Amino acid sequence: MERKRRVAVVFGEKPYRMRYHHRMSTPAGDTTSRNEPNTPATSTTPAPARPPRGFVLWLSVGQLISWGTLFYAFSLLLEHFERDLQLSRVDASLAFSVALLVEGLLAFLVGQWIDAGRARAVMCGGSALAGLGFLLMGVVHEAWQLYAVWALIGAAMAGVLYQPAFSVLIRRYPEDYRRAIITLTFLGGLASTVFIPLQAFLIQHVGWRQAVMLLSLLHFLVVLPIHVWWLRGEPPAQAHQSGEPRKRLVEYTHHFPFWGLAAFFVLFSGIATAMGGHLVTILREQRLPEAWVIAIPASIGVLQVAGRLLLYFTEKHLDVHFANRWIPPLLPAALFVLLLQSLLGLPPVVALLYALLYGMANGMITIVKATAMATYVSRERAASLNGLLGAPTAVARAIAPSLLAALWTASGNYSLGLALLCLVGIVATGAFWMAQSRSELRKA
Repeated sequence: MERKRRVAVVFGEKPYRMRYHHRMSTPAGDTTSRNEPNTPATSTTPAPARPPRGFVLWLSVGQLISWGTLFYAFSLLLEHFERDLQLSRVDASLAFSVALLVEGLLAFLVGQWIDAGRARAVMCGGSALAGLGFLLMGVVHEAWQLYAVWALIGAAMAGVLYQPAFSVLIRRYPEDYRRAIITLTFLGGLASTVFIPLQAFLIQHVGWRQAVMLLSLLHFLVVLPIHVWWLRGEPPAQAHQSGEPRKRLVEYTHHFPFWGLAAFFVLFSGIATAMGGHLVTILREQRLPEAWVIAIPASIGVLQVAGRLLLYFTEKHLDVHFANRWIPPLLPAALFVLLLQSLLGLPPVVALLYALLYGMANGMITIVKATAMATYVSRERAASLNGLLGAPTAVARAIAPSLLAALWTASGNYSLGLALLCLVGIVATGAFWMAQSRSELRKA
């Protein structure tokens, strides 16, 4: 019976209440009901319809393709943009920054549309834009054309990557969103493992222009149909479920937990984006064999899934706050290992330790970030609060790849940039710890 309940999220059966529900009471001023773990919440609106069988599984396939193409392709294309379009490292990296900036600027608007019951239109539109963006990328010849195409891809990112997908799951599985999110990220976490080798193969055998056109077909023929079919029958926008006045969004920003989590989200997003855009060139700079240069980023995807599996099967034995506390430090530890290899010329096998730490950290931090606002600030307003961070996160993600490229240009190698990223990771971890310790929701 327990096994059947554990897999319920994957196959679209009726979800069960979160294991940690009794530990996550509502913060002062929030309007979420404070119920005992087995007491159903009183609501004036009907419960959302049960998701169709296979809902999370097929949504995960869309995430696998979307992350593999929209996010991980750039690292392999960067040197080709430099050579064929006659761009510097900084100018070429700016294209990815433009995409991330557009994505972040649209985040709050996308969140509002999803809350209004338009998730299907958002994610279908994002899939179509992704296909169009890769199709046009194959015919760019000028810098401005490259930037315009990546701006279009940024709009696609806003509509199809984790943030809109997580919002969909929170609405479809209101009592078990943590497990649904972990399940979704299993397949999504394999994006680098599948698509870095695949795209490297395509670029080598057909050229980068033809390769990106083939990627466009994946969005038109696979991802778009998934979103058209599986996002049917979405629940309507939920009405406020309490007679008390609804707490204004700005009131949550008057307390430190929101700002601590904001710093954590923004800084860690910048780190992940900078490393995603430059990891291949960082490894090549360290004169690793080309097979290692491809295998190490690809292995990170497998290790991300391993980290999420660890959370999935141990969450009933570990306190959620204890797990959340000790996951973030893994990321600066991984960067420190890579920095040591860069400075000391350590054996290539050390890069595997970096991959282990970074992959496990990145996989589990995704879950921490997806649920932290609901856990430590407000479950009822988590989607909107996360949306407020779209613009600053966009700025951090837009600046980070270009900043790392600028530091490379100034110093001649990546050591200075890795040292800065390691320091930023330590600061972000401290901000999260402070937010966690000062959360009224955790103390309640």
